[in-house]
Amino acid sequence: MVDLEYLSFLENILTESRKEKFLKVLQNRTNHFTVAIEDVFQLHNTSAVMRSCEVFGIQELHVVEEKYGKSIDKEIAMGAQKWVDVYRFESISDCLQNVKAKGYQIIATTPHDNDCLLDDFDISKPSALFFGTEKNGLSQEVLSTADGFLKIPMVGFTESLNLSVSAAIIIQNIMERLRKSDINWQLSPSEMLEKRLDWARNSIKDIERIEARYFEGV
Repeated sequence: MVDLEYLSFLENILTESRKEKFLKVLQNRTNHFTVAIEDVFQLHNTSAVMRSCEVFGIQELHVVEEKYGKSIDKEIAMGAQKWVDVYRFESISDCLQNVKAKGYQIIATTPHDNDCLLDDFDISKPSALFFGTEKNGLSQEVLSTADGFLKIPMVGFTESLNLSVSAAIIIQNIMERLRKSDINWQLSPSEMLEKRLDWARNSIKDIERIEARYFEGV
């Protein structure tokens, strides 16, 4: 439960344009889809996927660091780490269990015998889109657990795209279709309040000192 008095206190520190921007952006945010990336070796790819999630409106990103523990490349993410919720996992099993518990179907973004072309993908079900490593793709555990397989149609000689490019294409496609649909895809009022609080905190310099002074006076 969000402390509305505290939220009001923090938002009073912000400019009116910043508060209006928060409300506008929140209208296009969703948890209907989420993204998971598995053991990505190239750090800039993780950061670029985060940026795509932020730009196109996906609120949550799951990062599995079973083999390669890395920090987010802030230069590539361009501040997206302040606006996207990033969940880190030390094993793919933990990540799969987590998104399954949230009610998502597992969608492996890789060619497969039973794959689906991007434009034919059913957007009605809450889905976790899994992207794999640059060299080896998704692990067998993800492939065995997947409820479906998704691929980007390609008509050239090249058979694959860079991870961050693939993610951007898929996220942009499904999010545009989602916003045009009659699916109830937006964040709930309580989720929006939580994000307003998080974003206000992330926007204020020296937030720890300000919080300490506020709660001392409460």
